[in-house]
Amino acid sequence: MKIVEASAFQGGRPWEALDIGEIDGVTIRLHWTDQPYIWHVNDGPEVFVVLDGSFDMQVRENGVDQVHRLTPGSIFHAEQGDAHRAVPIGTARALVIERAGSI
Repeated sequence: MKIVEASAFQGGRPWEALDIGEIDGVTIRLHWTDQPYIWHVNDGPEVFVVLDGSFDMQVRENGVDQVHRLTPGSIFHAEQGDAHRAVPIGTARALVIERAGSI
């Protein structure tokens, strides 16, 4: 068993992750960041749950960029092939659930 106080986790570098667990090839990781992530496309679905702070989730649909503000409690779901990038507003933490080894 494990109890994690998400608000106490602070990485030493942007997007540092604390591995919470793995279930059938799917990882659950707590990320801390204060810097944007790169534009990327996952090789499988991803669930991104904002725990604290805020993110601007940039998405690209049909060649058009859009921005969605995510706040604590917001859940973002990307399917395989969805281009996206998370940009924190200050310091933020998110729980990310995705296929093991995905970027």
